[in-house]
Amino acid sequence: MKSKQLFPGVFSRHALAYDRRLEQVMAHGEARGRLRVLELVHARPGMRILDLACGPGTLARRLAAHVAPGGEVVGVDLAPGMIELARAARIPNTRFDVMDIEQLSFGGASFDAAACGHGLQFAPDLGAALREARRVLRPAGRLAASVPVDTTKDLVWSLLDDVVDRWLGPAPQAADQRSTRDAVSDMERFRQAAVDAGFATADVESIDENVKWPSAEQFVSQFAGWWFYASRMEVIDDDRRQEFIDEAVKTLRVSYPGSFETTGRNHVLFAVA
Repeated sequence: MKSKQLFPGVFSRHALAYDRRLEQVMAHGEARGRLRVLELVHARPGMRILDLACGPGTLARRLAAHVAPGGEVVGVDLAPGMIELARAARIPNTRFDVMDIEQLSFGGASFDAAACGHGLQFAPDLGAALREARRVLRPAGRLAASVPVDTTKDLVWSLLDDVVDRWLGPAPQAADQRSTRDAVSDMERFRQAAVDAGFATADVESIDENVKWPSAEQFVSQFAGWWFYASRMEVIDDDRRQEFIDEAVKTLRVSYPGSFETTGRNHVLFAVA
């Protein structure tokens, strides 16, 4: 299966769970990659900003507060369910459209800045996505984009994956995604991809994230907020899903009877047109 066949459906079906999980970590200041994107975009009154792979409007909501008066944030995403949820929020100074970030429908030099929070890794053609971002930016326009990168998993994720592998089938794979994920996982290749796309300057920084969870129950309750778990749970019935959840909670409680942290890493691209 290809990326554009797989991900829009999965993210649409689980848009609300994704939104709840992400708003929680954003509210606690723990989504450090995305928060760094907001800093680098440097939104100001009157700016027109493009939010690429906007999801339910997580970044757009925060950017919109800074572009008023006179500014606008336009969010685009290939998952209709995400766009529906973003529109339903009725965020002032925003609009949202279903759109492929590799084929933007906007004219050249339409935006002052562009942001992307954990979306570029889903583009099968990273170069096309970056070229389109460059095309729609005005001279000296800023692009800031964060992507999660695979690292050696901590004990929490390892314990969880042992349970997942026993109960759930394999995660669906997008056959056309490997080159993009390899590129964004390498800081120099990610930076060079932006330069090759026409950006005048580009840099990539590595940012670690620590997310605190008050309990195993609360952590496992967020399962549907991660597409790679949600997509695997869709194929089992309600009874088996509950049995799986119960075992996942029980397994984590053995090592973590109280609160605990999970760790992750992001690469954040900052490029200037």
